[in-house]
Amino acid sequence: MSITPPPTPRRVVFDEPEFSARAETPDDLPFTVSRETTLPRPTRTRTLVIANQKGGVGKTTTAVNLATALALGGLSVLVIDLDPQGNASTALGVDHQEGVQGTYEVLTANSPIENLIKPSPEAEGLWVLPATIDLAGAEIGLVSTPARESRLLNALRAFSAKYEPDYVFIDCPPSLGLLTLNALVAADEILIPIQCEYYALEGVSQLLRTINLVKGSMNDHLRLSTVLLTMYDGRTRLASQVAAEVRQHFPAETLRAAIPRSVRVSEAPSYGQSVLTYHSASAGAQAYLDAAAELAERGAPTEGRKSS
Repeated sequence: MSITPPPTPRRVVFDEPEFSARAETPDDLPFTVSRETTLPRPTRTRTLVIANQKGGVGKTTTAVNLATALALGGLSVLVIDLDPQGNASTALGVDHQEGVQGTYEVLTANSPIENLIKPSPEAEGLWVLPATIDLAGAEIGLVSTPARESRLLNALRAFSAKYEPDYVFIDCPPSLGLLTLNALVAADEILIPIQCEYYALEGVSQLLRTINLVKGSMNDHLRLSTVLLTMYDGRTRLASQVAAEVRQHFPAETLRAAIPRSVRVSEAPSYGQSVLTYHSASAGAQAYLDAAAELAERGAPTEGRKSS
C-alpha cells in the first residue's frame, strides 16, 4: 500500500497579523527538567531511519536528542551516523576525524559494526557508529558493488542478532543517494522531522514517493511510523497552519510533542552535547524528553521483519 503525499500548505492570508496573541514560550524554564525516567522496552529492536531530503529541518538534532533521551530512560541505543559531515558524531561527543573507522568501513569493507562503535559520554547505553569525510566517496565506491543497497542491512542484522539493542537510529544526509537508500533498506520504520515552514511539505512529498519505490522493490516492511514537528513557533500563524495540516494528513503518525525553536537546542552541538545534558532546564530539552517518552510508549510495531 503506497503512502499518499501530503498537500502543499496554503499560503497565509496577508492581511492577518504575522504573530498571534499567544505568549512566547520561554527558552529557559523556571524549573529543572527531570531526566530520571524509566521508559518501556520494546519487544524487539526498533530500527528507525530519520530522513528528509530537505536540509535544515532538524534530522541530526532529532536523532541525537531522541537517542540520548531514550538512553537516559534506561534503554540501549545505537546511533548510526550516515552523513559524511559527521554532525551526529560531533553532537554525541564521539571522535570522527579523518582516519577514524566507522560507517565507511562497514559499507565498503564489511567491517563488523561492533568493532567500530564508540560509547557516547551523553548517556550510559548510548553507542555511536561514527561518520568521517571518507563517507563522501562511499557512493562512488559502491556503484559497482553487488547488492550495494543492502550493505548496511546485512551489517545491522549481524549486529542486532548478537547484541539486541532496543533502538537503532540512522541519521541520513539531506539527499536521496545510495547512503540514504542503504538506510531505507536497513530500517523498519521511518521518522520524518517536519519543519513548521511553508516549503516543508513539498520535501516530504518527494521523500514519500521514494519510500513507495523502496517498499515496492527492496524493503516491503518499511513503514512511516513517526512524524515530529520541529522548529515550531506557536506565535506565528504559518507554523500553526503547517502543524495543523501535518496532523490532519498524518493523524496517527504525528507525535503530540512538538519541538520549539530553541537557542539551547542550537547551541548544544557546538559543545559536543545533546540539549539534555547541555541545558536540561530548557523548553527544547523538555520537548525531546516528551517526544522520546511518546515514541517509547508506542512500543515496537506489530509488523515488520525481526532483528535476528
